[in-house]
Amino acid sequence: MAFIKLEKTSEPTNPVYEKVQEFNKKHRGSVAWRVKKHCEVINMHLNPGEYVLYAFAGQKNYSFTDIFTTCVVCLTNKRILIGQKGVLFGYYLTSITPDLFNDLKVHQGLIWSRVIIDTVKELVVISNISKYALDDIETNITEFMMEEKKKYNSTTEK
Repeated sequence: MAFIKLEKTSEPTNPVYEKVQEFNKKHRGSVAWRVKKHCEVINMHLNPGEYVLYAFAGQKNYSFTDIFTTCVVCLTNKRILIGQKGVLFGYYLTSITPDLFNDLKVHQGLIWSRVIIDTVKELVVISNISKYALDDIETNITEFMMEEKKKYNSTTEK
């Protein structure tokens, strides 16, 4: 009787979840639930040729006391994606392209912090983030958006 050795197939990778895990190891203290589900929403909407540069999780609201609106913020090589899986069904996705990005504001509280992404149409507020992560978040998002806006402005001038 011959036995066939079955090799374990590798599971599909989740690059957004890996970046969020990397962020959480580096900056402990952010409040986030069901992060893997929120990352799957973003993975579904990554376009061909688009890859993840940076990602973190927080609460998509203005209040430090509301801890039940977790979302994942993902910076790709083309845009910012904010994904949020519904509790029972459905999901929410926000896409911010460099031409719609205006400004980024950070607010450090006693325990947690808040990041406010100002776009042409709305303010996107992510709260309950570790206060030690603000510099990292601000640097990554601002540097990327400044470079992309330079590219965008140079192509529109031509």
